[in-house]
Amino acid sequence: MYKTLKDFQDDWAYESESTSKVLGALTDESLNQKVTDDGRSLGFIAWHTAITIPELMGKTGLKVDGPAEDAPVPTSAAEIKAAYDKASSSLVEALSNNWNDGMLEEVDDMYGEPWKKGQSLYNLVAHQCHHRGQMTVLMRQAGVRVPGFYGPAKEDWAEMGMEPLP
Repeated sequence: MYKTLKDFQDDWAYESESTSKVLGALTDESLNQKVTDDGRSLGFIAWHTAITIPELMGKTGLKVDGPAEDAPVPTSAAEIKAAYDKASSSLVEALSNNWNDGMLEEVDDMYGEPWKKGQSLYNLVAHQCHHRGQMTVLMRQAGVRVPGFYGPAKEDWAEMGMEPLP
């Protein structure tokens, strides 16, 4: 749980940039990739990551500019990335203009559970990290290069003249 907005903003700067890199690597063709026929597609998960920012934060009373929760999944990878980037930027601006550190202790009803606002921010970060991991697996299956974000990706090692880790 976050105790200061600065701590969240510092984490969000890195994590949202990493998610944006993943979304920027997607192709329109890759959006249909699934693990199983009845599973979620890469496009669905990417879009879910974008729409969750305004949806989750809206439950705390914070207005974030972004796609509606019920907006259909776009067929364009660029459109998904643009929507994510817009919601991410809007989140940072809305927090700076409307919240202070003391508000992070306030409790909201979040999905039937009491969460402090600081917990909601943490869960938003964890949520996107979870789905970013899912997306990288589907990207590999779709033949899309995965960008490194917590260290070099397989292809990055080779470009540095090193053997990728097994």
